[in-house]
Amino acid sequence: MTTANKTSTVLTSDDLDHLVDQELVKGYFLAGLTFLTISMIAGILVALQLVHWNPLDGIEVLSPGRWRMIHTNAIAYGFLANVFLGMLHWVVPRLTLRPVASRPLSLFIFVAWQLIVFLTAAAIVIGPSLQAMPWVADLAKRTGLCMSLGAQGLEWGETPFWIDPIALLGLALVAVNFMVPIARARAPLYVTLWYFMAAFVWTFLTYAMGNLLPEYAVGGTSAGAIGGLFIHDLVGLFVTPLGWGMMYYFVPIMLKKPIWSHGLSLVGFWGLAFFYPLNGIHHFLYTPIPMFLQYGAVIATVAVELVVTTVIINFLGTLRGQGQQVITNLPIRYFYTGMIFYFITCFQCALQVTLTFQKLIHFTDWVVGHAHLVMFGVFSLWLFGVMTYLFPRVLHRPWYSTRLCEYHYWLSAAGVLVMALDLTMAGIFQGYYWASLQSWDVSVDGSQPFWVTRVFAGLCMFAGLLCFLYNLWMTYRVPQEVYETGPALQGSPA
Repeated sequence: MTTANKTSTVLTSDDLDHLVDQELVKGYFLAGLTFLTISMIAGILVALQLVHWNPLDGIEVLSPGRWRMIHTNAIAYGFLANVFLGMLHWVVPRLTLRPVASRPLSLFIFVAWQLIVFLTAAAIVIGPSLQAMPWVADLAKRTGLCMSLGAQGLEWGETPFWIDPIALLGLALVAVNFMVPIARARAPLYVTLWYFMAAFVWTFLTYAMGNLLPEYAVGGTSAGAIGGLFIHDLVGLFVTPLGWGMMYYFVPIMLKKPIWSHGLSLVGFWGLAFFYPLNGIHHFLYTPIPMFLQYGAVIATVAVELVVTTVIINFLGTLRGQGQQVITNLPIRYFYTGMIFYFITCFQCALQVTLTFQKLIHFTDWVVGHAHLVMFGVFSLWLFGVMTYLFPRVLHRPWYSTRLCEYHYWLSAAGVLVMALDLTMAGIFQGYYWASLQSWDVSVDGSQPFWVTRVFAGLCMFAGLLCFLYNLWMTYRVPQEVYETGPALQGSPA
């Protein structure tokens, strides 16, 4: 039996509640949903621009070029990071039987992180306009400093240089706040904590590497190689270990049975640690980066698919005998839907990193569909499942409407699946258009039906989010006594 299950036989959930700052968990979830809403509006704006339906065309501060960066940054650092931090405040104290190192530090990190995300968005939107002001140029000339107030020129690393040190300090404080209770834990460490400890170290190093080295230390193809590592490691060494660690905690608890194989869980952890950092160069195949690095990235990417297969087998083995839970238990359905999407994205990776396949889909919308499937179809669905499970517990009341919870699931899962399939097909068509050496306009015109479909798929996903937000608002508003006299709803804390 796992450590998590051992503790559950000794202590009840009520006994552990005093270890968890439930108000902070709720605050992180609400902040994450706020940034997710902004991010999805930005994504819709960019999608409308591609089909010439942008109602805000011509407004500089609302230009799709700037809001595309808002779209990605608000997802990575505003939504995913916030909800993961809320999840960590729930899980780590319960697994270690210790509170976080400092509640005032937790509150400081919460406020500081929201400020970091907000300032990043503000700098992306208004930074270029400020940069053009004469006094800024004059100050830069007199001081000899590069007064770059806007985004940095790196994919996913657009955070302005003056925010990077603050973000790194925040990541270090997060590591300290959670590593202290882990270090004080007396029981053997469950695999969830292995993933979390790795994420604390990897995220700090990945952020520093991607945001500092290409800007200040290296250039040329070396900067490209580091940028590729950063892009992929942000997913593989920040989001993935937190996501899989979270699954190893919540799935056994909801199914009320231990994980199928502790040995396979360790294979998944060490496979991720060994192979994932080598993947980044596969974003830069057919570039001047040395071919031995490109070949290594191809082999490591295929190996990651094999590692992920062991993890999926482990969770399917855990579900064995309780398959009906996927139908009756909405958070479990979120989790296993995300796992299937994760397997598909890794299988895509194993195909698309081959040099032959890259000739067709490089720089096409295939890559965009792939990215949406992993970031929304996997990690966002997982976090929706966690919030669906935990909101009734931190609010101490069941959901206002289980039907709205179901709408949220189906609109989100179906929307992202349609978007991924649509953009995958668009990428194949674009690749053949370019290979035929027709003019660029031909590929743009041929992409229009796919881009129109992408708009409606995105609106479907956004509609799901609106269902969730409305359901959450009504759950707040309806008096507690209504629930006490009514029937139990799915997701009830009982």
